[in-house]
Amino acid sequence: MATHKSALKRQKQDEKRSRRNVHIRSTLKTLIKRVRLAVEAKDIDKARTALSEAIPAIDTAKSKGVIHRNTASRKISRLTKRVNSLQSS
Repeated sequence: MATHKSALKRQKQDEKRSRRNVHIRSTLKTLIKRVRLAVEAKDIDKARTALSEAIPAIDTAKSKGVIHRNTASRKISRLTKRVNSLQSS
């Protein structure tokens, strides 16, 4: 257990950030799952809507440092590619 004032503050900050990160990561997984399920169901409109919700959430997670910028770019790219594959089919 931390005893120094600065260590106690750091511990509180870490806990706060950890809760935020868990929330953002969980929300992100849900939004990505919605896109994947819409693509699997071959519902173009639903997939586009879900993608338009997922991309800003991925960008937010990137800016908060929850996920790496390359991971964010990769996720956006792969989801967009999946949604666009519905159009060509």
